[in-house]
Amino acid sequence: MTENLKHPLDSISSSHSPHRPSKISKTTDDLSDDEQQQQPESMSQRPGIQRYLLAIEYIGTRFSGSQQQSNCRTVVGVLEEAFHKFIGQPVSIFCSSRTDAGVHALSNVCHVDVERISKRKPGEVLEPHEPAVVKRAVNHFLQKNEGDVMVIDVRSVPVNFHARYKAQERTYFYRLLSGAEPLSTFEKDRAWHVPEELNLRAMQEACKVLVGHHDFSSFRAAGCQAKSPIRTLDELYVSEVVSTPCFPSIMERKQNNLEEDPHASTNKSETDPPPSFNGGADLGFGLRKKQRCFVVTARARAFLYHQVRLLVGVLKAVGTGDLKVPDVERILNAKTVTAASPMAPACGLYLGHVKYDLP
Repeated sequence: MTENLKHPLDSISSSHSPHRPSKISKTTDDLSDDEQQQQPESMSQRPGIQRYLLAIEYIGTRFSGSQQQSNCRTVVGVLEEAFHKFIGQPVSIFCSSRTDAGVHALSNVCHVDVERISKRKPGEVLEPHEPAVVKRAVNHFLQKNEGDVMVIDVRSVPVNFHARYKAQERTYFYRLLSGAEPLSTFEKDRAWHVPEELNLRAMQEACKVLVGHHDFSSFRAAGCQAKSPIRTLDELYVSEVVSTPCFPSIMERKQNNLEEDPHASTNKSETDPPPSFNGGADLGFGLRKKQRCFVVTARARAFLYHQVRLLVGVLKAVGTGDLKVPDVERILNAKTVTAASPMAPACGLYLGHVKYDLP
């Protein structure tokens, strides 16, 4: 799925219409609120403490979000339990990015401090575990707890390296499936099903209005604790991708077989649609028609509460024709979330990548 997601943004015209959002000079308000706060340490810097940076993936459907909550199943809670079973003592885990209930992660990042104590000689501090050992052991215990979280990478970092405060940028992906056909069971809780057809070009034009340095009050949900609504959206783009990411459909397999046989003949015209998009084709009994799959890519140093889902809600409305591109400028200039379209559901959102300048 990660292939073909990122596309370079089209150049943005320097001309400004009367309704073009006013320029906002960059100040410290553009930094995430975390970066303006003192950076606490998760543990005292005692000898023998090793801080690990973990990259994790998870399916968010059965989690009440990433952050620890009492009486709720959370990503951090499951991770801390796995570490406790591994090292025999409680730990505290700090995530780079908080995700809500139902939101997935291709790669979220967190850090944890571990002191390796001898089990044969209690009190004796041993050399820290190698990152590969941590990854293998923690995944062993995670697989015994539903198996919907996995550690995909581990690195030893200095004890003052903080997963949240050191993040340089975050990239989110949002999946939409368009078409009247009911959503496949295999896509349940993995994408937003939009029955209407979506206009890709119109959505891409709307992205040009939203990318850049703006007051995003119209895309800031109630309850947002950020001190400032001003953010720089470095990338916002919509692309169309193949809707079956894991294996080819019947038609794709037939096409691949033809391409592999140089002597095979085909009546396929250059104007025929790609075989991967068979929305109107009669495939025969028992073969499912596909929806068109669109991926919204959003990249910034920091986002406001529910900002990406509110942005996707507006882009979807543009795609269906309920809004026009000038309406997007009007919503942005309104500086109130009541002007925005309904927020996109959590199920289609994926935290894709967190970037660091690693030591």
